[in-house]
Amino acid sequence: MVREKWYEWKNWRGMVHTTWNPKDPGAIRIHMIPPRFKWFHFVPSVAILNGNQIVPVNESWAILLTEFIKHLNRYGDGEMPQEELEEIIRDTCAGMKRVYPSADEEMFYEDLRLISEVFEDIAKGQIPDIDIGQMDIGSYAPYMTAPHRMDLMVSAMEKDGRWNCSQHCIHCYAAGQVHANGEELDTDAWKRIIEKCRRARIPQLTFTGGEPTQRDDLFELIYAARWFVTRLNTNGVRLTEDYCERLMEAELDNVQITLYSADREIHNKLTGSSHYEETVAGIRNAVKAGLSVNVNTPLCRENADYAGTVKFLKSLGVIYVTCSGMIPAGGAVSPDAAAIKLTREEITETVRQAVKYCGENGMEIQFTSPGWIEEESLREMGLDIPSCGASLSNMAVTPSGDVVPCQSCLDREIFGNMLHTKWKRIWNHPMCRKYREFSRQMKQECPLSSR
Repeated sequence: MVREKWYEWKNWRGMVHTTWNPKDPGAIRIHMIPPRFKWFHFVPSVAILNGNQIVPVNESWAILLTEFIKHLNRYGDGEMPQEELEEIIRDTCAGMKRVYPSADEEMFYEDLRLISEVFEDIAKGQIPDIDIGQMDIGSYAPYMTAPHRMDLMVSAMEKDGRWNCSQHCIHCYAAGQVHANGEELDTDAWKRIIEKCRRARIPQLTFTGGEPTQRDDLFELIYAARWFVTRLNTNGVRLTEDYCERLMEAELDNVQITLYSADREIHNKLTGSSHYEETVAGIRNAVKAGLSVNVNTPLCRENADYAGTVKFLKSLGVIYVTCSGMIPAGGAVSPDAAAIKLTREEITETVRQAVKYCGENGMEIQFTSPGWIEEESLREMGLDIPSCGASLSNMAVTPSGDVVPCQSCLDREIFGNMLHTKWKRIWNHPMCRKYREFSRQMKQECPLSSR
């Protein structure tokens, strides 16, 4: 016990991070949050996998994982030869012997193997052979000091008095929203925000907007954030082969591209543009470059043949797809958008057909809008139940650095400015806490909608 406490005092001053298989599509980003005492209540260590899966870790495994990560990170980037890995494991076991001198070294090897298998299974969405009790975010919420994801709205919707996006999507949640505009921060300011997110122990960053590819410094910002799980939300218009290669070099973990329909006319109508070919080419280029690709489709009456779109995406090499209702904010509350909104029955049937196709063709699908489809229907389809994550699983930083509950909630009170306000004040802002309390109940409901 004394040796364990000595180890904890010496080593656990902040979040421990590493990436397994960094150059592989199955890469696993691990952020381990050390244990803490809260009003005489012991809060165990947790490992956050790929920014969203919470795995409790007991004390001995937490120490073992810390030792392994410490030695693994000293190796640096690049493919690791087997002999190097074996040396890292030996050094890890030597470190463990200093904490547990009477333990059998074979036990450390076996535990490390078990940790690896469990983490890989969970990251792949599989049920591990060992039940270690994954936590839902609602249960873990009282012990959190930051969200698991921060959305960085690096690009404003309007810039220098002009529209700053290559599309004019009919449902755009950011259109006309005050906090989606304002003067964009420069490169150095965003790098300072990225560093503040790291110090706040936020494991995942999403670069979004507006349209983030409008920024020429996007690669530099993504590379500066390689400590995190990094994602990019884009319309795909600028994703040329060279652009995708540069995203790979910047160590981007995932790109989400929005495609409204496999039908050119429908896609262009809903985006108010003529960039269908560029978006489809962007999807192909991202897949070809080896990026982890997810294609998202907001659903409405115009593109209700979603199963056909999913089939088309399969032909492009896409495996992961998501779909949603139209977020009731910005342009999506206009009469034109309201006129093509699907009813609950219509969107349920639309998603059901797509789920059937995905199940028969080796694709994975998620529905992300809380409250649009009955929970029972989602369970019948084998889908996760979406819930609001505002100020809990996710928050957002606007183009000018202000912090808001989520990137869709842009007409409400701000909690402070990421550059000028201490993080604890932002996290403990009364309205931030109010949103968080709503989210931790994990209701199938969005505060922006009366559905």
